Amino acid sequence: MNLLINFCLVLFVLVATLMVFVILMQRPKSEGLGAAFGGGVTENIFGAQTTNVLVKFTTWLAGIFFALTFALSVLYAHQSVASSAFRRELMKNQAAPQTSPAPAGAQSSPGITPAQASPAVSPAASAAPAGSPKS
Repeated sequence: MNLLINFCLVLFVLVATLMVFVILMQRPKSEGLGAAFGGGVTENIFGAQTTNVLVKFTTWLAGIFFALTFALSVLYAHQSVASSAFRRELMKNQAAPQTSPAPAGAQSSPGITPAQASPAVSPAASAAPAGSPKS
């Protein structure tokens, strides 16, 4: 699972970096950073339709970027659920007290059942904390 997450993270960073460069290469209407990063050079390489190529490439990169974002969110959610289920199982095993049979001398009179021998605790009394003030 961690290998897949790391691979997706590397792809995510590469796509994000490539998307930044492609967006900066595009020629804006005001001739801003596109001209500074070689807007004329891209026309010589790709032809006169450079704007269409860069727009399509940016669209594909944005789609891949959002798909990777969604995949990473699903993978991280799956990893946290799996680890929390594992922790829950560990806590359940640690919290389970060792139950041992009652000693033979605990039942002194044969006519008294264990429910009668133990003091009765009402559910309302056990639900309220001992030190909390009641209003």
